[in-house]
Amino acid sequence: MSPSTMQPTPYIPNSGLTVVGAAPATPPRIDLSLNESAFGVSPLAVAAAQTRAERLHRYPDPASTALRAAIGKAFDLDPDRLVCGNGSEEILDLVGRLYARPGDEILFADYGFLQFPIVAARVGATPVTAPMRDLRVDVDALLAGVTPRTKIVFLDNPNNPCGRYVSAAEVERLRDGLPADVVLVIDSAYADFVDASDYTAGHEFVADHENVIVTRTFSKAWGLAALRVGWGHCAPSMAATINRMRAIGNINALAQAAAVAALEDPGFVKRVAGDTTVERERLCAALAGLGLETVPSVTNFVMVRFPQAGNHRAGAAKAHLADHGIRIRGVDDYGLDDHLRITIGLPADNDAVIAALRGFMV
Repeated sequence: MSPSTMQPTPYIPNSGLTVVGAAPATPPRIDLSLNESAFGVSPLAVAAAQTRAERLHRYPDPASTALRAAIGKAFDLDPDRLVCGNGSEEILDLVGRLYARPGDEILFADYGFLQFPIVAARVGATPVTAPMRDLRVDVDALLAGVTPRTKIVFLDNPNNPCGRYVSAAEVERLRDGLPADVVLVIDSAYADFVDASDYTAGHEFVADHENVIVTRTFSKAWGLAALRVGWGHCAPSMAATINRMRAIGNINALAQAAAVAALEDPGFVKRVAGDTTVERERLCAALAGLGLETVPSVTNFVMVRFPQAGNHRAGAAKAHLADHGIRIRGVDDYGLDDHLRITIGLPADNDAVIAALRGFMV
């Protein structure tokens, strides 16, 4: 294993935001670049946020008490083992600040979530990557990458940007193979989309372990991307440590209210996951018919491989889609310059992608 050659840069979502002084970007007609849910949010969450907005002069609960209780009830977890964050990224950042220092190493897979090397950069730790196998996290490679300097292992499961997952048995093997002083972070941001019998979000791996934390988010299947609500499940000792470090009132009041209400409508999320699966399979089948290879995905996005030579390269395809008012995400910053990542949209959005790429692949 060797230190990552990835150069962490500030994560700026490709959502039409522009650098100060740059020419304004033209808003896309269809934005499939951010892995947002195309299927909206529960009406209960919207109503709860509107109601709480009538009391904007009151601070939010700094302990997110009602939210932790609602999460605990929904997922059968002890609220005292839960921490809430301004998006799951805040929890990832807090873990980095608490458990790694300059000279330490933070280990993750080759094509892990871009936030992982950013966390390492913030604390002065060395980011180290383990090679993936067939665009899937390789547990053996991660275990082989552990050194006496390793303090944190990040595992995004399913992986972003590839969309593949590691089985429950493999995650358990990873946990059991790590030294007790290495923190394992299981980032399960896309768990709500997965329907596979050998997959788990990882909550059972927290039991009887002081060095494991599972992070989740309301930004994806739950549709609360604008409100930034994340949470983590860990040992009470770790939860207490994180709560001492986090900002007071880190989750705003509207976000807390909306997330609590969303948890009262689990059927909505199940429908979102089901509709996403249907559209993902339809999109992949259509792209295969165009001669394009898709990486098997269990998430609300799919990574598509384009030819490395000729007129049908990934960069040209991205530009062609942009010309048709469709924004998707290039993954050349991961070293995957022959791939594009496409969020699963509504049926009409996906039809537009298929039509545009049909014209491109001629």
